[in-house]
Amino acid sequence: MRRSLSLALTVATLAVTALPASAVSSGAASAPGSLKWGPCPEDAAPPRLQCSTLEVPLDYRAPNGRRIEIAVSRLPSEKPSRRRGVLVTNPGGPGGPGLTYPALLAASGLPQKVLDTYDIIGFDPRGVGRSTPVTCDLTREQQWRGNFPPYAHTAADVARAAGPARKIAEQCLGSPTAWMLPHTTTANTARDMDRIRAAMGERKLSYLGASYGSYLGAVYTTLFPRRGDRIVLDSNLGPGGYDITAMRLFARGLEDRFPDFAAFAVAHPEYGLGSTPAQVTAKFYALAERLDANPVQDVDGAALRGYTFESLYADGSMPRLAEFWQAVDTGRPLPLPELPANLENTMASRFAVVCGDSRWPRGIGRYQHNAAVDRLKYPMLGGSTANINPCAFWPRKRIEPPARITDRGPSNVLMLQNERDPGTPLAGAGELRRAFGGRATMVTVDQGGHGVYPYGRNTCANEAATRFLTTGERPARDLACPAGPSR
Repeated sequence: MRRSLSLALTVATLAVTALPASAVSSGAASAPGSLKWGPCPEDAAPPRLQCSTLEVPLDYRAPNGRRIEIAVSRLPSEKPSRRRGVLVTNPGGPGGPGLTYPALLAASGLPQKVLDTYDIIGFDPRGVGRSTPVTCDLTREQQWRGNFPPYAHTAADVARAAGPARKIAEQCLGSPTAWMLPHTTTANTARDMDRIRAAMGERKLSYLGASYGSYLGAVYTTLFPRRGDRIVLDSNLGPGGYDITAMRLFARGLEDRFPDFAAFAVAHPEYGLGSTPAQVTAKFYALAERLDANPVQDVDGAALRGYTFESLYADGSMPRLAEFWQAVDTGRPLPLPELPANLENTMASRFAVVCGDSRWPRGIGRYQHNAAVDRLKYPMLGGSTANINPCAFWPRKRIEPPARITDRGPSNVLMLQNERDPGTPLAGAGELRRAFGGRATMVTVDQGGHGVYPYGRNTCANEAATRFLTTGERPARDLACPAGPSR
């Protein structure tokens, strides 16, 4: 079994009948139920967090038809007199649970002013975790391999990758939860969010979403422009969400971010990875080539590339990455992570959303061309992220087209973005900013990594986000924040 160590992304496949967007844009019809709050499950029970479930339509075209459950949580404001409303949150994914995210945000430094201003709302999106889940019956090897396709050094490598990709798609489409797949989309998750808002008796909701959560928030404020209050989108995908463009942008993201790790390795000669950035870069290619020829502990060059990418999401992971490289370089046993218990569901729900949200090319030749182009442009990861994946074998028809992000709606969106973000590169964020036009203001931070707020690394960005959430005041124009820690 070859191991893929990155948990950063995944993709997959499905078919349905066409539906005009206007038929489902509001999710109107049967009235949503109310939420009855109680204790959270024992493994999701931080102090003060309350939990509930909400039934929502499986298919918003048939709102009185089959129902599924959405698991919802609430971290209530302790200052009712200062409470403005609800702040719905999403930590990213797709496929990531969000039930405990309000407590995680509070523990990670979400300012007390924000905690006082809102009830912080979390939820497991449809298909995920304690909400009605999906499965693709993925084997352990498929779970390891699901995030990125293998690195394609040649056109023949792309052709070889097609078989395993097709197999995953067939498993998803033949699974016991295949009935959910056509409806496990970003647009329907946004409609579920609006059901949560209504069930809480709120006229509007505010929103804080990161990574894939940026796209979910963009879709919500597109479908329900007048029901959004203050919308904060952190670490932004482009306006197409996790489409083929975003998948290929991961390779650019690694190239943008890698110089930060090279500087770290140079500053820490104890790892023996190089005394100049050029030497650290050369070490990367040498180690990947060595593992391609002779995998160690079932780890090959593609695994090294994926693990390097995932580890550069946070500066705090750089020592772990350097130790991993050092172990490969010196022949020591590799410190391999364990498979998370919920990884199968994470991967299956991610396939459902990524492959169901947009149409992917079907011909192997298109992926061979893309891989050849990206191997030259972004050689660290381009041969992988441009390779074929299960979405190539997803049925062509969709219930509805993807939401088109535009400048129609109130000017109530604040975007936060690191300049050197491997997972959601600045190039994609810029495209989303242009799509929003006058609806959005963007704060760009001169730092690397994935995630800006509220992690306390940059006072300029954090204060802008907190001010907007608590007062409604945004920067008058797009803002560039210099590098530097919080005070």
